[in-house]
Amino acid sequence: MSRFSVHGTDGVPLAHRGIRVNSWASLGTRPWLGRLACLSLLLLGSSCLWSCQRPGTGGPRGSSDSEEPGVDPGNPRRIISLSPNATDILEGVGAFDRVVAVSDYCFYPPSVASLPRVGGWQNASLEEVAGLAPDLVVMAEVQAPFVDSHLQALGIPTLVVPSQSLQDVFTAIDAVGRGVGRQREARRLQSEVRAVLDRVAVRTRNLPKPSVLCVVDRVPGTLRGLYAATRGSYLSRLIEIAGGRPIAPPATFNYGRIGKEAVVTLDPDVVIDMVQGAKGPFAEEPVAIWSELKEIRAVRRGRVHPVREMFVLHASQFVAQTAELFSRLIHPEVFGKDGAQ
Repeated sequence: MSRFSVHGTDGVPLAHRGIRVNSWASLGTRPWLGRLACLSLLLLGSSCLWSCQRPGTGGPRGSSDSEEPGVDPGNPRRIISLSPNATDILEGVGAFDRVVAVSDYCFYPPSVASLPRVGGWQNASLEEVAGLAPDLVVMAEVQAPFVDSHLQALGIPTLVVPSQSLQDVFTAIDAVGRGVGRQREARRLQSEVRAVLDRVAVRTRNLPKPSVLCVVDRVPGTLRGLYAATRGSYLSRLIEIAGGRPIAPPATFNYGRIGKEAVVTLDPDVVIDMVQGAKGPFAEEPVAIWSELKEIRAVRRGRVHPVREMFVLHASQFVAQTAELFSRLIHPEVFGKDGAQ
């Protein structure tokens, strides 16, 4: 049974970083939380991921030595992706032509529309997956507790990639590149992402740092059930790169619930709101909804920014576009609303 290595940049196996679980009961009914499954579960123990070695010091357990240490000699031809960030990365390293099915939440690249769907992040249909005869199934680490062991029992090779922090994005790109034999393309993709992030960071380095609250979920049409990106999440780090100061209170997880009273106390200069609910004529008006909190600076100064772009939710190479988007929202005086830099 084939397995691939996934590890953090500090060399510590991801499986050894502990168990952290959120108890959100609404994940199955909230579309944005379904796509941001990483908000509910982090690493779920060593049974989910496999032990590994530090990059460059040896290959995955059971693999033979190769010219490039840590590279699996396999070259999968039928790949199923169970996570949007994995699908993004597969496309980014030039392996999307081998993808034969995706999750219900994968909408990029546009050609996913013609592929079979095999379920959500925790309810993938094992029967459908097995019927497609994949030689590799790629998933985010938050899905592993629900499907990885079952796929392993069926003899289906899996690759589990991290999706929590900004550094996880680069780890995931590297892991996918190695897993599908596209190491060179993965290095190129990492370099392109870093170049964009560095460019944004240089432009914002000496700018004022307005306080920013990034709301990743709430009950559509209301300010109830607010969840915000907290320190440690890739969204929080992107806010910093974009010249802002994330102010959500520390939490055990990278995303935490926050009440309206706390929002008033924090009094953010800027609110970035991941828009919920229906689209078109029945869509909500986020700015009007936030007017309920007239006492906070973001509302008084017209700095509530609805975000509808789906790529913001993906811990993939699209963190580069997210950093650019955040920089325009946080510092329009420098970056301009039209994106000019």
